[in-house]
Amino acid sequence: MQKDEKLNITKDKLIDATFGLMEEADDPLNVTSRQIAERAGTKPSMINYCFGSRENLIYQTFQKQYMNFLKETEVAKLLASDIAPKELLKKLHFIVAKCLVENPKFTKAISGYVLFNRDLSQESFSFQYVKKHYAGKKTDKECRLIAYEMSAMMQLIVCRKEDLKKDFGIDLDKDKELKKYIDMRIDLLLAD
Repeated sequence: MQKDEKLNITKDKLIDATFGLMEEADDPLNVTSRQIAERAGTKPSMINYCFGSRENLIYQTFQKQYMNFLKETEVAKLLASDIAPKELLKKLHFIVAKCLVENPKFTKAISGYVLFNRDLSQESFSFQYVKKHYAGKKTDKECRLIAYEMSAMMQLIVCRKEDLKKDFGIDLDKDKELKKYIDMRIDLLLAD
């Protein structure tokens, strides 16, 4: 077996172990590198070797689950449609927000990483649609910043969903209210 193949197998084992442990944990932030490595049958140092940090491993685990979630939804049809970029972003962000709401353990565990450690120089998924929406009226940097603000705000609102419900009467567990809130945020960020 070649080195790259072994490394990919180890990465998959670490991701699977992380997912299992986080699903079982009352508080996913308490899942340790040692627990993950033990379940994966590897050394704790492999987490840093393969992912750079435990937090990035947790983020990559969520990303894998998120991609599986997207495959189960109508995202492919949505992306192939010819709806306006702003409406497409509303629909896509609703799907993402719903995934975050339905996976509170992962949302809690990845939020700090996403908000404070994710490489902002990398284009986000939303960037291309923000850019299409503005059609040259904003620079690439401005469009990337807007896309980041969409993502960061979504993380924050989902993490604070109980406070939004208590203080503002917005129940993000209800699809209609979640959609209304996402639409309002995108309308604010993509003002014409």
